[in-house]
This record gives sequence, structure tokens and C-alpha cells, in this order.
Amino acid sequence: MNGHAYHTAPRVAIVTGASKGIGHDIALRLADDGLDVTINSRNAAELEMVANEIRAKGRKVVAFVGDVSDEEVVKGMVDKTVEVLGRLDVMVANAGIFVSSPVIDMDIKDWNRCMNCNLASTMLCYKYAARQMIDQGEGGRIIGASSILGKKGAPDSSAYVATKFAIRGLTQCLAIELAPHNITVNTYAPGVILTPMSCQ
Repeated sequence: MNGHAYHTAPRVAIVTGASKGIGHDIALRLADDGLDVTINSRNAAELEMVANEIRAKGRKVVAFVGDVSDEEVVKGMVDKTVEVLGRLDVMVANAGIFVSSPVIDMDIKDWNRCMNCNLASTMLCYKYAARQMIDQGEGGRIIGASSILGKKGAPDSSAYVATKFAIRGLTQCLAIELAPHNITVNTYAPGVILTPMSCQ
């Protein structure tokens, strides 16, 4: 022991877009690693199935249904997590959608929906997780979902690509801002993985 006082309660994570695909597997892995988890999606039935998987691993879970492109939803999700699970140590802003269209045919409504679901939701998760972790004063981990398409463009995917490039830039900015608080901010950038979204 080096004299530092560490909290003994389990660490706590939030995973958005956790009802299926990559988010589902991240949530289960965090539970396997001993974290209690708040899971989020817009589908209550699917979310409850994941919650049961986490409970079966002996971890506490909060199933929080809502659209994380809505600021009040994200604030409520973080508040509920702290109220029920006691703290917040890890935020995984994973929720996202894919819009397929060449630029010349892009519908601005589809473009804005992608910007909100992917980019605005990530910013809001970063914002409220960062506030909570700063208040706790014990550091933390914030992680966002970029993509291989956040590094190189591809046809018929401009809206999605734009959000994933932007998430990398947003993440780098927040990492600099939070470094004094011992909070790391990173993205992961998977290639094509067979999930319900990629199989649409």
C-alpha cells in the first residue's frame, strides 16, 4: 500500500447504444471486468434483455431508455446512474446510425438526423460524463465511437463519415481539456463488423 485512499465500491460505466451490436458486447465485457453498468438505447424490450445478461453476471445494472441526442435525456441518464449506482467512472458513447446516400442526393433531414444521433449525442455524453468525473475528483475514462470511416472517406456514406471524422476531433479537444483532471478521452475505430447496423 502506498498510502493513497482508493474507493472500494465497484467502478461504474455507461454504455449508449447498448441493446445490440458493439455496444451490447462492450456492456457485457465491462460487467465481466467487475463494473456496474448503465445501458442505454431507444428500445426498452431489447435493453431489458441485455440488462438480464448483466444481472446474470452478478453486476448491478440500470436500463435507461431514451434518445441520447436529447440533452435532457443525457443529463437524466448520468444523474440516474449516480443516484442508483453511486458514481461514474467510464462513459462509452457508442450510439449511432448509418445513413446511405451519395452527396448529390442527400436529404438534409437525413443528414441532420445522422449529425444528431452520432455527433451531438457523443458531445452530450462527453459533456455530462466530464462534469460528473470532475466533480468526483478521481479521474475517469471517456470513450467515443469513431470508425475506420473516421479516417478515410467512402462512397454513399458522407453523413456517417463526417460524424466519425468529427468525433475524432471532438475527442482530441476534450482529451486536452480534461488532462489536468486525470480523465482520459479516446475513440475506437472498428472496421466493418457484422452487426444489425452493418447488415441493413
